[in-house]
Amino acid sequence: MGAMDIEVHPQVNSQDGMRQRGTVLDDTDMHRMGKVQELKRNLRPVAALSFASVLQATWEFVLISNTQGLENGGLAGMCWSMVWTFVGFGFIIASLSEMASMAPTSGGQYHWVSEFSSPRYQKFLSYITGWMSVLAWQAGSASGSFLTGTIIQGLITIRNPDYVPESWHGTLFVFAMILVIYIFNVYAADAMPVLNNMLMIFHVLSWCVILIVLWAMAPHRTAKAVFTEWSNQGGWSSLGLSAMIGQISAIYGSLSSDATAHMSEEVSNAGRNVPLAIAWGYFTNGIMAIILLIAYLFSIPSVDDALSDETGFPFLYVFKNATSTAGVNGLTSIILIPVIFSNIFFNASTSRQTFAFARDRGLPFASWIARVDPRRKIPVNAIFLSCVISCLLSLINIGSETAFNAIISLNVAALMYSYIISISCVIYRKVWCPETLPARRWDLGAWGLPVNVVGLVYSCFALFWSLWPGERHVTAETFNWSVVIFGGVFLISLVMYVVKGRQEYTGPVVIVQRERVE
Repeated sequence: MGAMDIEVHPQVNSQDGMRQRGTVLDDTDMHRMGKVQELKRNLRPVAALSFASVLQATWEFVLISNTQGLENGGLAGMCWSMVWTFVGFGFIIASLSEMASMAPTSGGQYHWVSEFSSPRYQKFLSYITGWMSVLAWQAGSASGSFLTGTIIQGLITIRNPDYVPESWHGTLFVFAMILVIYIFNVYAADAMPVLNNMLMIFHVLSWCVILIVLWAMAPHRTAKAVFTEWSNQGGWSSLGLSAMIGQISAIYGSLSSDATAHMSEEVSNAGRNVPLAIAWGYFTNGIMAIILLIAYLFSIPSVDDALSDETGFPFLYVFKNATSTAGVNGLTSIILIPVIFSNIFFNASTSRQTFAFARDRGLPFASWIARVDPRRKIPVNAIFLSCVISCLLSLINIGSETAFNAIISLNVAALMYSYIISISCVIYRKVWCPETLPARRWDLGAWGLPVNVVGLVYSCFALFWSLWPGERHVTAETFNWSVVIFGGVFLISLVMYVVKGRQEYTGPVVIVQRERVE
């Protein structure tokens, strides 16, 4: 759709009279959704796009977390699973972008479910989706900090072969990362829009540097090996089954593309700029990831050696074959910087999602969690809570890395569940009563329903395969405990609904209806 001329005017916060920068349409959207503008709208279009791109960091996360893909599928499996994941996930992103335009709120999926589902199930489905979304984002925050800490341990191993990495060392690195996250998200919040744009430039330049080094300095495999040689090191009954299980590496790199939706109440002209940031951020990141992944796969002399490298990261094995120890440190550093800021932005998005659900009385201690700092205009308590949860989850790593990995893998399954429910609800609304859908400034048009249906099918497909273990002959260490954690969290959310949700939670749609009556 074409550009729109939009009048910019100051919004007034009814609580303290402080003027916030927004548009007439932002004011209209917030009023329609029954919300007060409490947060500062300081993200312009470019800053919103930069936030989406740096947070998702697709090429960085595909590069640093491809062990399962190489083990199940090999070079060709990793390559082609990235391609079909990029295409399949694209339908999810288009669907989420359209919903973000209809209801640009920090609540995201649980709010969309409340607005678009059948009136009979609105409250129940919205509450369960809210719990699953909150826990998915909290687990994702912990996983990013954990990855960063273990990569630093891997670098120490390269520089000092006598170093013996311990689980508690990794937990201390996670604590340090979380402290950085808290400082930036609370005390540097006003500088984030400018920082977003600078990091976007660094994100692209780092990609260029890694790509050039891999093509110019690393030993290369043949094109036949990269595109046609599949492997099945998980012991599965067929290569096809192995490749399906290995695609989790590509899926993990594509997650969290909807993060900007949870920043909607801080984006100017959110109904248009948020979906644009989500869509453009996903597709540009995905293309960059595919190009870099192909260069990376060409640069792996031996998949077996890469998987058995003492650092635990195949990409460090590749860097060691391409350059010196100093070069490995330098290349890894320019990956770690955008990944660290991805963790910072991820916590920001997580805290806004948690804040929104608490604002709608979906969480215990809702009033405290939903409190907005009157001076900074950010949900400081929700940020603090997210950091505390990440610290508590990282403590599990000291006792059992298997248990910790099971919890952070909840990120994949729970997010896919939230996509399934929200897309199903908008399909229901489009089929049975399309005239009741809110106006949107980012519209899929006649293609909307087919895109939603394909996105729903792919979400179910990805959820199913995300619950499989990496090896056929499983032990307590190799079993994918995420299916147990997912089921446990789902049961907990059901219990919470019976105990508290039915009495205290009304859901966004009730607030919207109440506002219309008033």
